[in-house]
Amino acid sequence: MKKNQVFIGFGILIAMIIFATIQYAKDYRLALHLVIGLAIGYIMQRSRFGFAGGIRKIYLTGDSSLTKALMFLFSITLLATAAIHYGSYINGGDVFYRAIKSGAPVIPGSDYVEPANLATILGGILFGIGMMLGGGCASGTLTDAGEGEGRGLIVLFFFSTGALWGAHDMPWWKQSIFFDIHKRLYLPDAFGFMGTIILSLLGYLFIYIIAKKYEDKRRKENTLKLETYADWEKELPEPKEYKFFSKETYHKFFVKRWSYYTGAVLLMIMFITILVTTGTSWGVTAIFAQWAAWFYQGLGLIDVSDWGWFSGRMATMEAGFFNDPGSMRNMGIIVGALIAPLLAGHFSFKKDFRLKDILFYAIGGLLMGYGARIALGCNVGALYSGLSNMSLSGWVFLPSLTIGGILGVKLTQKLKIKI
Repeated sequence: MKKNQVFIGFGILIAMIIFATIQYAKDYRLALHLVIGLAIGYIMQRSRFGFAGGIRKIYLTGDSSLTKALMFLFSITLLATAAIHYGSYINGGDVFYRAIKSGAPVIPGSDYVEPANLATILGGILFGIGMMLGGGCASGTLTDAGEGEGRGLIVLFFFSTGALWGAHDMPWWKQSIFFDIHKRLYLPDAFGFMGTIILSLLGYLFIYIIAKKYEDKRRKENTLKLETYADWEKELPEPKEYKFFSKETYHKFFVKRWSYYTGAVLLMIMFITILVTTGTSWGVTAIFAQWAAWFYQGLGLIDVSDWGWFSGRMATMEAGFFNDPGSMRNMGIIVGALIAPLLAGHFSFKKDFRLKDILFYAIGGLLMGYGARIALGCNVGALYSGLSNMSLSGWVFLPSLTIGGILGVKLTQKLKIKI
């Protein structure tokens, strides 16, 4: 353990508390999203939880642990979200796209009930391929950038650029057959709340069983490679005499790696916190498009004021980065993922990649950014929030993302890309 990193970690944490206090004085939402982002980044880094790994890990090694944990995450989040939705429904609430016409209260998170269309499928496939070329999903890219992966910083730049490119092209996509043939379905409308819960849980159970059977198959073939923790991440032996102020206690609180299931429970809590405090759900990539717009406008290369996608976002664009709650949350994820390894005393900046790899990281970022825009979301917005808010689109995006992810893994193997 590098003790100087521990002091730096606590210093950054204190600085974030001070910054959150300043932001709270301007708008409580800025501080709220910053704190939530810090928590998400810390949780994801500490537990090594990620959406891309749920496909890549099982395909390459046969280890289904992260895939099964993802199904657990989706299941427990669904149960919590369904309760919130039902509570709003019995009090007169309706899904967003109907409520804005009728004037009824909006069911929290129902703005993520998006149309399922051909663009959902195409965008999911593109995102899945890019996710493997870039070595992480949307939230994973933020986490990678924070924890010292040089690759993550490269991917984040091109991810944002791709998202802006997709935002520019959205008017064309919305007038094309890719959006024209669609079905927007809030699943409780068709199956009721209880029916939706049962069918969704059965779907997650089916994926869980398939993942477990595949792991057993790889075990029989002697090709299974189970994940192992580094020695410093493992639990320390219990001392003969317990002392709260000890290296064992510090190790347990700040160093020991959390299980995927611990990460899943804590991420669910953050997801629900966003839902109940903001009335909307967790999204990541629309903010990337704004980041790129600020950057390229600052260079004088573009002007997004007349872009259709930005028509309802110009107040945010004019307010700037530090006055945007979504930007505060995404920035918080980066900083939270930085604080975690610093407090553990094991931070390192990783830049062990070749020029050839940088090219593919850039392509991966562009594919993720563009794919997320035409699919109306990424692994968080289109998948996690889509499924949890009981939208048919989430179930269309899931297999599309998986197919793209498998294709992407094959490409990384064939092209020998360092991930």
